[in-house]
Amino acid sequence: MGKPDTRRLDREIQNNERKLEAVQNRELWPLNGRERRSVLAGVVSGARGLHRGTGTDHGDRRIDTAWQSAETRLIAEITALQMERQRVVTEAARAKAAKKSSGWW
Repeated sequence: MGKPDTRRLDREIQNNERKLEAVQNRELWPLNGRERRSVLAGVVSGARGLHRGTGTDHGDRRIDTAWQSAETRLIAEITALQMERQRVVTEAARAKAAKKSSGWW
């Protein structure tokens, strides 16, 4: 019984951490389609308000909400992947302990 194979989960966790860092730096590439549309709609709304002279408050709020939802989604994904990794490690350790305890000695 060797170590549990967590390479795939580790790679996914690392990718999502990179995406989270990019979202915190306000980069668009890690956003999904809905979030990207929301950010762009906020930009358009702010530009429209600026053109009309009413201010960019609504557009700014919309953009901030989109970035916050993207951060929340990525943090939830990272947490779920870490929990799954821990489950795999615990399961492997339990199987190893059961195999040792059922031995001859």
